Amino acid sequence: MNSIFTPELPTESVGGARTLVIGPYHSKEALTAASRHPDARLDEAEGLALAIHLEIAAKALVSLNEIRPATYLGKGKVEEFAALIKENDIEIVSMDCQLSPVQQRNLERAWDVKVIDRTGLILEIFGERARTREGSLQVELAHLAYQKSRLVRSWTHLERQRGGFGFLGGPGETQIETDRRLIAERMRKIEQDLEKVKRTRGLHRKTRRDVPYPVIALVGYTNAGKSTLFNRLTHADVLAQDMLFATLDPTLRQIKLTHGGKALLSDTVGFISDLPTMLISAFRATLEEVTLADVILHVRDVSHEDSDAQAHDVEQILDELGLKSEDEERIIEVWNKIDALDHDRREALTLATRGFAKNKRPMLVSAVSGEGLEGLLARIEAILAVNRLTLSLDIAPEDGKGLAWLYAHTEVLARNIKSNGSTHVTVRIAPEREAEVRKRFELGPA
Repeated sequence: MNSIFTPELPTESVGGARTLVIGPYHSKEALTAASRHPDARLDEAEGLALAIHLEIAAKALVSLNEIRPATYLGKGKVEEFAALIKENDIEIVSMDCQLSPVQQRNLERAWDVKVIDRTGLILEIFGERARTREGSLQVELAHLAYQKSRLVRSWTHLERQRGGFGFLGGPGETQIETDRRLIAERMRKIEQDLEKVKRTRGLHRKTRRDVPYPVIALVGYTNAGKSTLFNRLTHADVLAQDMLFATLDPTLRQIKLTHGGKALLSDTVGFISDLPTMLISAFRATLEEVTLADVILHVRDVSHEDSDAQAHDVEQILDELGLKSEDEERIIEVWNKIDALDHDRREALTLATRGFAKNKRPMLVSAVSGEGLEGLLARIEAILAVNRLTLSLDIAPEDGKGLAWLYAHTEVLARNIKSNGSTHVTVRIAPEREAEVRKRFELGPA
């Protein structure tokens, strides 16, 4: 079995390994909303490397007229970087593109260092960040699909002593050649385990429907400020750092809405351009939570120079999940980080929001300062009011069980005692619960 060339890597730790980040881009690409500026792309590639604590020794943009089948880069560039790698004691080269197995192998032979492409790097980050069993299984499945296509040098994830999935080496790892049969067997086992997790998640969703609080999902490009917004709205302490993919495993917390109602807020993994297909597939069970949410907050970092391109990438992934932003009344664009804008830019964005239809108008907020969040909560409340039904009913003084049932199965918006001792209650419910409530309290048909 053939395997790719694998130079020896430092055994003490991958953290701090001297890294060269190369950002290839096509010179003929037009700068549209869907394509980001090369400098911003290189900065993002650097951020990905820093997310697993690599030391950036050098970084470079490379303009390409065409992609070479053998080495991706042209011969002259390969030789130029070989000299740079030797002079700067580079240990790892991160190529911000998708390399074929042949291209990766040839570059490693030419440079005598480990080469990792964008997909491999993202998988390595996800491998380090996964904390729940489901998250670990999903990332491992994606990693194995990637490895299987390459016959990569080793299968180290079963006995690793550090996070990640062994693309970059690490302490205690053995260098054994990948066995396709073992990988296929392991993938089947993981898929079976994930199916069990999916069933459990379905039961949890049913339990939440029985509560039943509406669900609000946060989505957005990685580092857009979702976790900071999550913490601000829920008073939680979820990890929120200026780092790509600070959040991987989904988090759920209860929040109180403007008029006293409650909802569940879900923070999800950040999206990114060129997110590996196998990762989208592996995390589909988690991302399905988004499709079932009553309200979706698309959080954007409007202080970022490539905010429009980032939004386009998020919308593409939402589209893959079956959500079309132009058809979805429940999606709110949240233009975050306005605290980082100067006065003129803020004024321009405020003016820009007025060009949207009222039900599509983006909300300007700062998750850091809290500015604009009251308006956002009111907007969420308005959407829930449209999508959910409000009923008023009187509960007899002796029907304590009925009152308890309402608190357990509906949103109780208001409650007051009438002169005759009965309790007048206003509740909000999902449309599918209406028949059940009417039958339980003999309200008759709508």
